[in-house]
Amino acid sequence: MERLYTNQLNIAYGERSIVDNLNISIPPGQITALVGANGSGKSTILKTMARIMKPKSGGVFLDGKSIHQQSTKEVAKQLAILPQNPIAPEGLTVSELVTYGRFPHQKGFGSLSPDDKAIVRWAIDMTGMSEFYDRPVDQLSGGQRQRAWIAMALAQGTDILFLDEPTTFLDMAHQLEVLKLLQKLNDEEKRTIVMVVHDLNHASRYAHHMVAIKRGQVVSSGTPEAVMTLDVLREVFGIEADIIRDPRSGVPLCLPYELERELASAKQKEAAVDAAQEKLVAAR
Repeated sequence: MERLYTNQLNIAYGERSIVDNLNISIPPGQITALVGANGSGKSTILKTMARIMKPKSGGVFLDGKSIHQQSTKEVAKQLAILPQNPIAPEGLTVSELVTYGRFPHQKGFGSLSPDDKAIVRWAIDMTGMSEFYDRPVDQLSGGQRQRAWIAMALAQGTDILFLDEPTTFLDMAHQLEVLKLLQKLNDEEKRTIVMVVHDLNHASRYAHHMVAIKRGQVVSSGTPEAVMTLDVLREVFGIEADIIRDPRSGVPLCLPYELERELASAKQKEAAVDAAQEKLVAAR
């Protein structure tokens, strides 16, 4: 059953249309990766589905209800979002940051209940941040900071988590650290995760479902095997690539070797040379 989906979603910045009549469904209990070239609209779609942006028309529906017609607090009890490169106030500790995740569940300016405190502690333990409980967030490494922010999102107690390029600016080890944490949350906690992913191979390795976007339109969606094809790579990213199988998991991996426009230009030049040679031979 579809829990989260868009219906004829239109998004615009002023008069400039970004997304037209978008209809996508997010599989529950799975990891979905939105992929596409820079400027394709994938982050805009994510923000609109998470209710950060308001659509021009159409809607985003969760359990049959439009999220843009519900209160912010009610939506925050159902889904959480980690934006790209969030910044914590200077000196804020990990435990204080994670505590913010409980705000949608509090009444007025009440203090944390014993249950709230237990959930905060659980979120910190779940993300492997216990040893940094009282450490200021601005003193953490990039990967540790991302885990702290994910702990805050977990503390919201939602079963849907949105992330906008969660591995941006992280080195390879910290990228792997964050992606394995998300995989763990999906495997053990059955969280539905929707993330914008810059690296195609990360999307293929860690997502069950991929949505390839070009100019605000879905070009292909489905399993990594269905989306990671030569035709989709040409259309969405403008690249020529070899597709190989991951020796461990068997999922498809992309090895780009040429820009499609450069290959097309080379073929045109080659064809022009062949035509000129044919004319020369005929003239003789």
